[in-house]
Amino acid sequence: MIDADATVAALAERPERVALLLDFDGSLAPFVELASDARPLPEAVSVLARLVPRLGRVAIVSGRPVAFLAEHLSVDGLALAGLYGMERSIDGRYSVDPRVRPYLVAVAAATAELETYFPPEVVEPKAGLSVTLHWRPAPELAEEILEVARDVAGRHGLSELRTRMAVELRPPVEIDKSDPTDAFVEGFDTGAFAGDDIGDFPAFAALASAVNAGRLRRAVRIGVRSPEAPAELEGMVDIVVDGAAGLIALLSRVADEIGEPVGR
Repeated sequence: MIDADATVAALAERPERVALLLDFDGSLAPFVELASDARPLPEAVSVLARLVPRLGRVAIVSGRPVAFLAEHLSVDGLALAGLYGMERSIDGRYSVDPRVRPYLVAVAAATAELETYFPPEVVEPKAGLSVTLHWRPAPELAEEILEVARDVAGRHGLSELRTRMAVELRPPVEIDKSDPTDAFVEGFDTGAFAGDDIGDFPAFAALASAVNAGRLRRAVRIGVRSPEAPAELEGMVDIVVDGAAGLIALLSRVADEIGEPVGR
């Protein structure tokens, strides 16, 4: 483990050679009962706006759709990877991983079926690329949700991704947060990722692998602690901060340490 001072120093040294990647839910935004109600802390947008011109790259890597991220983190120059990397927006250019396109009809059919079975607060369609069922607003439905998800996924040829109090039906393509992480840190000296959940573990592992392979000089893995964080989190990271507020405070220190934005 490293302390906050060492973390700030690592990210502020040669900032133009740093790629900083951040999760959204639980890292920049506190958890809420309804997924659609999630919002970043008010200070998140301002600190991102400070960091984008100061670092080589700042990106959000999330299970949320790109459109949601762009709406609630409106910062010029911020790169976005949504749905674990199935879609991306970089410098205003939007793209979808071509491997998922053959499954869009199946996703649409599964989504329509699930919307007739469960109440709206349970079903979250995601940009036509996947659909998530949440039982946080209805814990008593957890077992039924998982059973129905398994049946619908099997009949439509989709895979299941278990997340915190939710299951996502998605194309059966091997895509996780390691994919956008590898892409976003390519060409930089220091790669950093901040996240709070099992879905972020592939990103942490990708950074470690990049260092071991010589593609990165240094990795900074930031764990965001919450009451729902998995016990394994601390073993995957270099530093732990307390919640979204703790992460934003750390990032503010980085911006302060760098000072004036680096030249472009």
